[in-house]
Amino acid sequence: MRSLRYAAALALLAALVTACTTGPQQPAPPPPAPTGPEVSDGAPLRHITPDQVADAVPRPDPILSLGNKSPYTVNGVTYEILDSHHQYRERGIASWYGTKFDGRKTSNGEVYDLYAASAAHKTLPIPCYARVTNLDNGRSVVVRVNDRGPFHSDRLIDLSYGAAVKLGYMEQGTAPVEVEVLAVAGVDDRRGTPLGDYRYLQLGAYSTEASAKQLTRQLATKTDAPVFVAPVESAGKLLYRVRIGPLNDNEALLALQEQLEAGGYGSGQLLP
Repeated sequence: MRSLRYAAALALLAALVTACTTGPQQPAPPPPAPTGPEVSDGAPLRHITPDQVADAVPRPDPILSLGNKSPYTVNGVTYEILDSHHQYRERGIASWYGTKFDGRKTSNGEVYDLYAASAAHKTLPIPCYARVTNLDNGRSVVVRVNDRGPFHSDRLIDLSYGAAVKLGYMEQGTAPVEVEVLAVAGVDDRRGTPLGDYRYLQLGAYSTEASAKQLTRQLATKTDAPVFVAPVESAGKLLYRVRIGPLNDNEALLALQEQLEAGGYGSGQLLP
């Protein structure tokens, strides 16, 4: 009996020594993040609810040449932009796009925000505004059409992630919808028409005056029109807006937009 107790004590001592020398077991390192030439599309990590998605607010934006080249060809298929979108109403299948394109430029030079209510269409003049209604549940959303797509023969329109959430089909991926373009007072939807009261381009708004002045110096070499910094207070902070103008000639304004876009500065925001 004493020998058995002695053997058990030795075994316990050996186990304690081993634990003290080796220390606690470390967790295995996480596997490396997957890599590849292209990130797949999908929903963002921050999910939202339908009531967090605001309808796009229609405004009288001019239909410019940027994003409205006609005809154009994608994947061997040629499309022509509609000459007019008055009374446009169509039914078809809607899909949605998300993280793969978030932060990238749309067809007319705007920046895609997957949480905003926007859309891509193959043939509508852009920008324009449309009410999209989910025919399965009756939900609707007003979107700003500012991009091209979806380039699938069985789909009518591609909505932003936010718009798809509002219509309640984000998880399914597609839904039958009705698309009705909204008439906006002050807009003539024929491409190349006069710009009305638009006389300025805004190329950015910065939190520091130094950054705004740096862009101002760069733009001054691209145009003979005045380039200036316009401070403004927003949400309790001072922002420095970089603007070009006034330009009294509409053709000159259009040409300047296209020149800046080609130079990598973006097409700017039209201002009255």
